[in-house]
Amino acid sequence: MDKVLLCVYGAVNLAVFIMYGIDKGKAKGGRWRISERTLVLSAVLGIVGGLMGMVVFHHKTRKPKFSVGLPIIFFAEAAAFVYLKFFL
Repeated sequence: MDKVLLCVYGAVNLAVFIMYGIDKGKAKGGRWRISERTLVLSAVLGIVGGLMGMVVFHHKTRKPKFSVGLPIIFFAEAAAFVYLKFFL
C-alpha cells in the first residue's frame, strides 16, 4: 500500500510540475493562462511539484502568494506527515 501511495503522490507532483511549466510557456507566449488559484490549489496536493516548477521554470517567484505561500504549505504538510507517522 505504501508503494502505491508513493507512486500516486509522485504522479500528482509530476502533473503539478508540468502545469507550472505549461503556465510559464503560456505567459511567455502571451496566451490564456492557468489561474493562480488553480496553481496554488494544485500545489496543495503536489507541493514538491509546485516548488520544483517555481525553481526550474522561474515561475511565480516574485509573487508572495507563491514565494511565501508554497514554502508554508510545504512545512505544514511535512509537520502533518511527521505527526501522523510518528505520533498517532
